[in-house]
Amino acid sequence: MDASFDLILINSPLPDDAGLDFAQEACAGSDAGVLLLVRGDVYEETYYQLLPSGVIVLPKPLSRQTISQSLRILCAIRERLRGVRQHQATVEEKIEELRLVNRAKWLLIECLHMTEPDAHRYITRQAMEQRCTKREVAESIIRTYQ
Repeated sequence: MDASFDLILINSPLPDDAGLDFAQEACAGSDAGVLLLVRGDVYEETYYQLLPSGVIVLPKPLSRQTISQSLRILCAIRERLRGVRQHQATVEEKIEELRLVNRAKWLLIECLHMTEPDAHRYITRQAMEQRCTKREVAESIIRTYQ
């Protein structure tokens, strides 16, 4: 569970158990796509049990074509998830930058008695003049006035 994988293929049953718990933990604890192969007689029960976890369950026996198609679908889903995660990280960075800039603005308002628009213009102007980001200017202001 410590290593990072893109895809995890589990051929159930494992030597010590069915592998259902491992499949659920792998989905919950990583961004990996998880494909679990189970005996045909337990497929329906296993499918409905693991559906909320995001594990893809297929009944055995399988043809090469079915495995190949399933892995390709899983790869496509994985890439889409990776794109969503990157977008989420970008949005979170922007939100954090806005929080820092707002904190810096409030410090300028409190300490230098600026208005909110003046504090915003000051931070923007400093970023342009110093050729750095608003975040860096905001961090500098926070260090100075706190």
